[in-house]
Amino acid sequence: MKTPLHIVLFEPEIPPNTGNIARLCACTGCKLHLIHPLGFEITDKQLRRAGLDYWQHMDVQEHQNWQEARQAIGLDRNWFGLSSKVENSYWDASFQAGDVLVFGPETRGLSAEVLGDLQSLTIPMRKDAPVRSLNLSSACSIVTFEALRQLNSLK
Repeated sequence: MKTPLHIVLFEPEIPPNTGNIARLCACTGCKLHLIHPLGFEITDKQLRRAGLDYWQHMDVQEHQNWQEARQAIGLDRNWFGLSSKVENSYWDASFQAGDVLVFGPETRGLSAEVLGDLQSLTIPMRKDAPVRSLNLSSACSIVTFEALRQLNSLK
């Protein structure tokens, strides 16, 4: 099966979030990329538990830094960075097969430097409440399934 999307977690910090996203990738055929440093060991029990027994069904690649990941995945793709600090909604994006969705660390999000390399998107949220962001694995699922819907890749 051809990889419909690349999901990149830039310096993820919370093992269950990464495990849930890995499970999402197993269920959808997306390739998962983890950029170091990780906030946990890849053998972490919580990471493995969240991914269930799906690890053999997923394609996971680790990268030592941002530039290594960019080169390995390919600069000729559409790269989308998700951030709560931008205005462009993912609802307005047109996704293509092979696109790259980049998500930042849970406590700080993507840096301005990394966002500068990407087309920035956000998930709209209500503005009248004291909330900052969605859970990383929830945000990743929302955008991934919209991209896959556009690609008609799960039918």
